[in-house]
Amino acid sequence: MPPHFAYALYRTVETLARLLPAGLCWRAGYALGTAGYYAVGKYRKLARRNLTIAFGEEESAANLRAATRQHFGVLTANLLTSLKIPFLREDAVQARLETEGGHHITDALAQGKGVIYALCHMGNWEVLSQTGFFSPNAKPGAMFQPLENPLLNAHVRRGRECVGCRLFDRNDGFTGPAKWLRENNVLGILADQHAGDGGVWTPFFKRLASTTNLPALLSRRTGAPILPVSVITTGPARWKLVIGAPLPGAAEGLDVSAATAAMNLALEGVIRQSPADWFWVHNRWKTPNPDFLLARYRRGITLPEGMEMKDVKRFHVLIRSPNWLGDACMAVPMVRAIRRGRPEVEVTILTPEKLAGFWKRVPEVDHVLPVPSKNRGVFAVGRLIRESGRAFDAAVLCPNSLRSAAEAWLGDIPRIAGYRGHHRRKLLDCVIPPKKRSGPVEHHVRHYLRIAWRLGADMTDPTLTDPLPREELPKGRPRLGICAGAEYGPAKRWPLDRFAEAIKQIQAAVPSCDIVLFGAPGETAMGEELAALLDGKCENLVGRTSLDELVTELRRCRYLLTNDTGTMHLAAFLGTPVVAIFGSTEPDWTGPLGEGHTVIRRHVECSPCFLRECPLDFRCMKEITPEWVAGSVIPLMEARPEPAAAASAASKKTGRSKN
Repeated sequence: MPPHFAYALYRTVETLARLLPAGLCWRAGYALGTAGYYAVGKYRKLARRNLTIAFGEEESAANLRAATRQHFGVLTANLLTSLKIPFLREDAVQARLETEGGHHITDALAQGKGVIYALCHMGNWEVLSQTGFFSPNAKPGAMFQPLENPLLNAHVRRGRECVGCRLFDRNDGFTGPAKWLRENNVLGILADQHAGDGGVWTPFFKRLASTTNLPALLSRRTGAPILPVSVITTGPARWKLVIGAPLPGAAEGLDVSAATAAMNLALEGVIRQSPADWFWVHNRWKTPNPDFLLARYRRGITLPEGMEMKDVKRFHVLIRSPNWLGDACMAVPMVRAIRRGRPEVEVTILTPEKLAGFWKRVPEVDHVLPVPSKNRGVFAVGRLIRESGRAFDAAVLCPNSLRSAAEAWLGDIPRIAGYRGHHRRKLLDCVIPPKKRSGPVEHHVRHYLRIAWRLGADMTDPTLTDPLPREELPKGRPRLGICAGAEYGPAKRWPLDRFAEAIKQIQAAVPSCDIVLFGAPGETAMGEELAALLDGKCENLVGRTSLDELVTELRRCRYLLTNDTGTMHLAAFLGTPVVAIFGSTEPDWTGPLGEGHTVIRRHVECSPCFLRECPLDFRCMKEITPEWVAGSVIPLMEARPEPAAAASAASKKTGRSKN
């Protein structure tokens, strides 16, 4: 809205309010606010969400709806009446205002160090600057944030300064306010708004919120006590000014962050006295963009005395899983980074049903929300998210599809982060910048970790890519897993006859070795063909295991001989070392994560091509001989297995070799 138009509209409403009696003005505002509840869906949703955060564990959904509707009426009534207050005589204002706790002001001023008022956007706060109750026997002052509209800003300043209230611009620093307090004056500071990146993250209604530490800083610098002050509506155009006892602060030896946490608790108690009066349409628990993880915030997190992190309300993050098993495995470090990015985060994975069993095994995942293979339309998934029983604060998208963004948007999630993707930019609140094309090839895990980095996670943790602790191998004959398929296409598959020849050489050299074949349900024919080539001297589980059963079987294997497949990534994640054969793909991009793995690759002039089928002569795979593969596996199978703990430590020293 143009500044001049907004100013003219404000002055018009102000004039109308001035002409009405105070009681009628309040009632007219209440009626307008009630109508506005039904008209402004965006702010209705915000107020309802905030009330749910504050009181959702105490009140029913019906009560919260009623409280939201009442708030719109009370808020608009007080805002409209606040335009009339400057035109009333002070005695007329005082006739509509009662006071509670006034002796706290007198006692505080007697110390001679000034008084800091921690103010709320509550009730008709305009009465504070228009009456002597705000500062008996002392000069009133207030710190303010300039309005964006310069015309409105100048008008509001004139109205407050004409009654003797000294205003200090927040952008001008501490010198003026500190001097004002040392002269034993009072200074009001609005302390209930989102404080952005510079605030202290401390609980407000048990939910972490960025909170200004300005009152505590000034208290430490001047010794001035902090008093919580609020205005409560007691009837049409009638209010009560409530002054609380001094808060723990500099005088009690608390540091600035601890004093800020104590202030939040006091303000919460004030709001509970009259919830309808507080400014619930402000995004108090704003999800920062992009750094909604808190690991890199300078002021960090502070809890009030006696509160533990388990008592803090959860910050719910929905992570949309990749659709393929291999990509899901490579997304685990990102999930870990997000899980460790703020201590009260709770991670839910939205995943295709086929991958639910995998995600349930990731310790950093709190909940798994499977998308059924049937009835998985985008609207159905959005409804599934909304009806999950959790109000998600943010969504992180691993797939680049428009569909995944639409699912989160239809799930009513206020912050959605992901790569730009396919025509979905307008559905994202945080767009992750892609890697620059120049430079060396990065592992695909970095593609996902870049999301966590952009959201504020700590990337210095060396354990993000660690596999799960490896279990003790069962006693008896050593098992070698074989995964000769690849769902992506034949270009990733080393020929079956060569697999068979290499396995026969391994069996001849290590006759005690048991061979187990693995593969997807669509590869059953391939499994039968390979088993026939091996004369049945193997256990054929191709297409016969669920994901949970595959995990159990892979844990029993000493090694896995495989193409570049999802099973390869799953084995690496489980701590089972692999010997991986690469052809059309790039091991530096999608190789097995962790140490102790062996990559076999013939790097020819046309590789990596990333094609599903080879358009030439398949030389990248045909130049890999059975002798080469068998020679890589035999020493590993002949070696005496170490205990799980020792093997895990050894794998970190071994490294991955390329041939």
